[in-house]
Amino acid sequence: MQQLDVHTDLTVVGGGLAGVCAAIAAARQGRTVALVQNRPVLGGNSSSEVRVWVCGATAHGVQHFARETGIMGELFVENQYRNPQGNPYYWDLVVLEAVRAEPNIQLWLNTDVRTVDAADGEIRSVTGWQMGAEKEITFHSPAYADCSGDGLIGFLAGAEFRTGREPRSAYDESWAPEVPDDNTLGSTILFYTKDAGEPVRFVPPSFARDITQTSIPERRIIRTDAYGCAYWWIEWGGSLDVVDDNEAIRDELQAAVYGIWDHIKNSGRFDADHLTLEWIGAVPGKREYRRFVGDHVLTQHDVLEQRLFDDRVAFGGWSIDLHPPGGMYATERGSKHWHPDGNYHIPLRSLYSRNVRNLWMAGRNISASHVAFGTTRVMATCAVLGEAVGVAASVALGNDLTPRALAVEHFDLVRNALHRADASVLGVTDTDPANLALSATAEASSTLRRLAVEVSDGSLALDADLAMVLPVDPSLDGLEFLVDAAEATTLTVELHDPLKPQNYLPLALLSSASVEVPAGEKRWVSVPLSWHPSVPSNAVVVLKANPAVAVHTAASALPGTLCFSHRDPEPDEQYTEQFRSWKHILPRAGLCYRAGESNAYSASKVIGGYSRPYGGPNLWSSEDLAWDPTPTITLTWPSPVEVTEVVVVLDDDVEEDLINLHHHRTPYEILPTLLRDYSLEYRTPDGTWHPLTTTLSNRRRLNHHPLPAPTSLSALRLTATATNGTPRAHVNSIRAY
Repeated sequence: MQQLDVHTDLTVVGGGLAGVCAAIAAARQGRTVALVQNRPVLGGNSSSEVRVWVCGATAHGVQHFARETGIMGELFVENQYRNPQGNPYYWDLVVLEAVRAEPNIQLWLNTDVRTVDAADGEIRSVTGWQMGAEKEITFHSPAYADCSGDGLIGFLAGAEFRTGREPRSAYDESWAPEVPDDNTLGSTILFYTKDAGEPVRFVPPSFARDITQTSIPERRIIRTDAYGCAYWWIEWGGSLDVVDDNEAIRDELQAAVYGIWDHIKNSGRFDADHLTLEWIGAVPGKREYRRFVGDHVLTQHDVLEQRLFDDRVAFGGWSIDLHPPGGMYATERGSKHWHPDGNYHIPLRSLYSRNVRNLWMAGRNISASHVAFGTTRVMATCAVLGEAVGVAASVALGNDLTPRALAVEHFDLVRNALHRADASVLGVTDTDPANLALSATAEASSTLRRLAVEVSDGSLALDADLAMVLPVDPSLDGLEFLVDAAEATTLTVELHDPLKPQNYLPLALLSSASVEVPAGEKRWVSVPLSWHPSVPSNAVVVLKANPAVAVHTAASALPGTLCFSHRDPEPDEQYTEQFRSWKHILPRAGLCYRAGESNAYSASKVIGGYSRPYGGPNLWSSEDLAWDPTPTITLTWPSPVEVTEVVVVLDDDVEEDLINLHHHRTPYEILPTLLRDYSLEYRTPDGTWHPLTTTLSNRRRLNHHPLPAPTSLSALRLTATATNGTPRAHVNSIRAY
């Protein structure tokens, strides 16, 4: 038996998306990292071994402009290009290659960490066994990140943790039980099917569960066209110990899968003669186990109130999604959901142990109550928590700070590093003193000024209330809509404030107006509504239902605009708080309207500010390329600055809901809003322009452009020569370091 010692700056235990993103983030900060994974593939529950969809803040389209940026965003966008069909093995490759691209990462697959050397509230080393290689490996680091899901490392180190459900009295959470218990969310095994093109027999194994003797056929949805995570409800073990009873849980889940397949193939209720079972999981996908206690425990109130933490390092948006302990055998629904009004924030103080001073945690084991865990547990959110931990751990190491000291006394260091990494953080402006662009001014060859879409692509009957989200910067002074009216009538329009910059719902009525509409087609109707918010904001305009009116729709929409339709809950809706009445319609399109002049797309948006939608789109947009075919944007400094790197952040349309596997198919392999081809030039103090780089066939959001050597320059110019489909050039941010 070989015994090895590995010394790095950071040891990350767990190769799910939280661990992968933590390792990549730390490596990009210049730290050496050991990424230790006890499986042969990376990706955790998203890998080809388990095959769970990577869900996150978009909540399958419930939340808006919510897709993650940073490393998770890179994985989504790259997978969309390489793997639009959602092949789970291609997804494995996307994740693996992202790790292997970082020379600072040592990857240790098939390595199960089993022992921890810890004393006096500090981890000294962790030791694992590499299966197949018969090696015992001890990992030494000044800092450790437990991204193992089950939290074994923190447990062995003596970190304070909780399992099960806290009582309602602990945090006054309405969805917590009155009496605490050990129940958790259960585990799941999935299966894939395919059409064999000929009749295929299925002989069930002797241990297959007879599901007709359970509540499954009556209480769960079984379809022949469903496979994989569409059967997320095949869940069991919530009333057991999901670790101690893992083997029994796996056996029961596989028995249920074979029983469900027997029911599909042999009950005579389904047209399934040509279907065959292509794959069944052997590794239970766990949802919940230990949750460590940090300096802040995230609660239901933090999520639903969207509490604005000073030390926010990530955001989520998935509903509080809780399942019955009985899982697939429960007679109640398989899940209940409570959506916040928009994305919520997660603080750094929830990502480190409060009693083991060099232990960070990311993933489903962070410091959260059971109820709040119901939303933070989804994998894209776990991934952004991983990136936050990788960045924070690196900053703490570089400044000789404990996690607590970093979060409480020196958080600006983390904030600047996360912003520079384009990580998934909401409501944080770029105040990084290292970004020399903050002292520059921006001018563009053209800018989209007129907030209007006037070419009709059809019409939509106003049978239900319609809502439209518009950026207001600096003010809204009247609206026009293109409508048809079957008869003379009155149209009522309301103006609402969504209350928070990341919300896109009509939450507070500001004013309303009723206007007369004469009978006829394609008439522009003026609505006298106005709003002058103190800062750039989103407005939600609601057109009240009127069956005599149809509004004209457009084939495209301007950045930052959305269109919704209202519908009421079904009569049997059990959890009315989980129901989102406003449903997004006309994706990638919108209404025909005129809203006057706007600064929402001005050149100044590329300097500082927010680098993603937040109270507006926060990007520069040129005029139509037909009018300005090679638009330019120029940053000019009042006096020369010395620059070593230019960073360009492009618009990858975070409204587009990407996913790694088969939940839905996005029509674009490369997001149309991204610049495809552009060039960068810089001007030296003598007034001479020099080429820096020409980028062709770009499909990425974050682009780094180093200069050959530190260079004194007085201006920087980006020239867009092609997009990936959108009719205008978009740039989120230009930075210089």
